Amino acid sequence: MLKMLTMAAALTLAATGATAAETTNVDKSFVLKDGTTVYVFKDGKMAMEDKLGRTVTMKPGQVMQTTDGQSLVMIGNEVARLDWIRKTRLGGGN
Repeated sequence: MLKMLTMAAALTLAATGATAAETTNVDKSFVLKDGTTVYVFKDGKMAMEDKLGRTVTMKPGQVMQTTDGQSLVMIGNEVARLDWIRKTRLGGGN
């Protein structure tokens, strides 16, 4: 019984460690003029969330305007990565 509890605790710690690492990979976020938010990960790739909090796909290379007038060029389309972060924040896990 003790062996099973120890194994369950180890697996839980491993899962939360991976989740924390993924969440901390977000380097910056920008709010766009249309209310969507672009997240820039530490590796330079990006993901987008609409104003209702849903993950949105975007074509790489598309130019976007931030609320303060900056122009951003979409690099990558990390939909699955952002979706995973959103699910873990909400407690959905897998």
